Amino acid sequence: MRVIIVDDEQLARAVLREHLAAYPDVEIVGECANGFEAVKAIAELAPDLVFLDIQMPKLDGFEVVELAGAKTQYVFVTAYDQFALRAFEVHALDYLLKPFSRERLEQAVAHARERIGSPQAGLAASGAVAAAQEAAQRRTPLERILIRDGARVQVIPAAQIDYIEAQDDYVQVVASGKAWLKSQRLAELEEQLDPGAFLRVHRSYIVSLAAIERIDPQGKDGHCAVLRGGARIPVSRGGYQKLRELMR
Repeated sequence: MRVIIVDDEQLARAVLREHLAAYPDVEIVGECANGFEAVKAIAELAPDLVFLDIQMPKLDGFEVVELAGAKTQYVFVTAYDQFALRAFEVHALDYLLKPFSRERLEQAVAHARERIGSPQAGLAASGAVAAAQEAAQRRTPLERILIRDGARVQVIPAAQIDYIEAQDDYVQVVASGKAWLKSQRLAELEEQLDPGAFLRVHRSYIVSLAAIERIDPQGKDGHCAVLRGGARIPVSRGGYQKLRELMR
């Protein structure tokens, strides 16, 4: 098994590395100290298994699963047992609570041996990504949007977003004069955003209320929202009524 260890604590990585050295079929192909490094390493090294810490700066373990995609299996490792339920919600192979014993690690490794390479492995990995996205939807309001940009990860604070536009199976997120594509449905993203700060004004657009400078008439009965920076966003009749109610 090709393995990556992800933990922001050097000592924790060293302990796990020492324990895993006892297994001749385990090859440690990488170690990462944060979530950004983990996403990049998983994409480049394609490990069979990732031992993944949950609480890390910048990106947590669940965000790593969402961004890395269905490429591997995960064993979550953490000092906090309140994450256990959510770990299994994202279809993790196992959950190790620090400090764990060698016997407990042996159980996790044995479980991984059984699962990796089985016909169900790919389905489980895909399920992990879907469940991670579903779990992310329950963390409202969303304070930032994470977007894969090649090997890099763009972290866009919600407060900087001007508008979001649906584009087939993607959404285009426009913030601070720049635009990024994210593989996600507009309806899913709408559920994650703060309804007090964002409004779906059209079937294809969500706008930041803070970014609206004015509402202009457009055509016979239509309207458009003029945003900071000059973008003009079409507003449906239903969206216009919602805006009027909010602006009373």
